[in-house]
Amino acid sequence: QCNLAGWWENDLGSKMHVSEVDSQGNFFGEYYTAVSSAQKPIKPSPLVGSQHLDEDSQCTFGFTVNWKFSDSTAVFVGQCFAGEGGEEVLQSTWLLREKVSNLPSNWKATR
Repeated sequence: QCNLAGWWENDLGSKMHVSEVDSQGNFFGEYYTAVSSAQKPIKPSPLVGSQHLDEDSQCTFGFTVNWKFSDSTAVFVGQCFAGEGGEEVLQSTWLLREKVSNLPSNWKATR
């Protein structure tokens, strides 16, 4: 079974630490992004998520990151795959929602 607990790093150098995954698949941790368009210094940000507990070692998961250095929130969804030599690989997609000052600016708030 895929275990999300531990340290993960992506191709851009961002890292996340996932604490223990409970028996229901819930977890929390911290995300350390290596990339940002925010003007403030990057800070570790909390994440909370849920993993579908599959028996075939290729679980789906999702989590939300509440960025502590910008007025934005990101959501990630993905799946864990067993790579070469038993290494676990996460593949994910994300959406980022930035705060905008008014409704007409809503069109540019999500990427």
